Amino acid sequence: MINVQHIQITPKFLSLIAEIDEFKGAWRALGQLAPEQLQSLKRVATVESIGSSTRIEGSKLSDQQVEALLSNLKIKKFNTRDEQEVAGYAEVMNTIFQHHTEISLTENYIKQFHRDLLQYSEKDSWHRGGYKKNHNHVEAFDADGKSLGVVFETASPFDTPFRMAELVEWTWEGMEKKRLHPLLIISVFIVEFLAIHPFQDGNGRLSRILTTWLLLSAGYAYVPYSSLEAVIENSKEGYYLGLRQTQGTLRSDNPNWQPWILFFLKALKQQKQRLEVKLEREKLLLGRLPELSLKILELVKSRGRITISDIVVLTEANRNTIKKHLEALVDDKHLQKHGVGKGTWYSLG
Repeated sequence: MINVQHIQITPKFLSLIAEIDEFKGAWRALGQLAPEQLQSLKRVATVESIGSSTRIEGSKLSDQQVEALLSNLKIKKFNTRDEQEVAGYAEVMNTIFQHHTEISLTENYIKQFHRDLLQYSEKDSWHRGGYKKNHNHVEAFDADGKSLGVVFETASPFDTPFRMAELVEWTWEGMEKKRLHPLLIISVFIVEFLAIHPFQDGNGRLSRILTTWLLLSAGYAYVPYSSLEAVIENSKEGYYLGLRQTQGTLRSDNPNWQPWILFFLKALKQQKQRLEVKLEREKLLLGRLPELSLKILELVKSRGRITISDIVVLTEANRNTIKKHLEALVDDKHLQKHGVGKGTWYSLG
């Protein structure tokens, strides 16, 4: 049974929730930005989310490599495990962004997300989309990959179906009957989900996907435009510490929810702060840059990458003038330059 009677709603919790909810309400007005601005914010946040979430689990791909891979997703051929993980993550995120209003909280949907998350991973074909059949206790490893021992014992394969059914029912009922604030319900769901570790592999990545889905379902519509995963990657030690401190008490008579919930709410605050900074930057750009520079930026945002020849065709501006604007945009770190000579192209900075 999930025992939340001992959650202490501290002044700090109330302050964080109020700040996050204030931004949630303000987003209804802020979200009326031009479609190309919103699309640009979403594109950058999606790359950051996929890159960060897979790196937390050991992937080596940089955000730039993730962005390049996403631009070629149609090829459906991925040579490394890192690439396979990124491709699967991207497709599940896309499903959630497009269809979250049609998806309800059920075990079947969670299993479907897991199946799609690992769809390109050949090594995981035997277990994707189904609960674990073997124990998967969380281990610590040294720099050489040698196990340092079990740091947390997860649910047994026998107990997993029962505990997942209980967790899904508790979460759904809590949301429907408003028994706790949605952010508290989501934080409890995630820490319990990771304590169960219901799938053989991919639980960490799936937990962050489920976080995004649950936040969207609870009306936090700004979530796709700022990466929570990037916040977690930048505070990994705090993330694992909060999880372990709470998870170690979950089966006791008096669970200590405070460490994890405090980390989770602080991470959500940082997520919305990152978006506030980006929105402010967009406003400053609009008021300061020459018209051709703004046009170039919008083209890069809508396409992801662009060449000088593309800009000449699309703006009909002089090639040398375009080069000067591009140099200024690169110097000011609005754009990044890639390649040399005829192979040169530009992406967002």
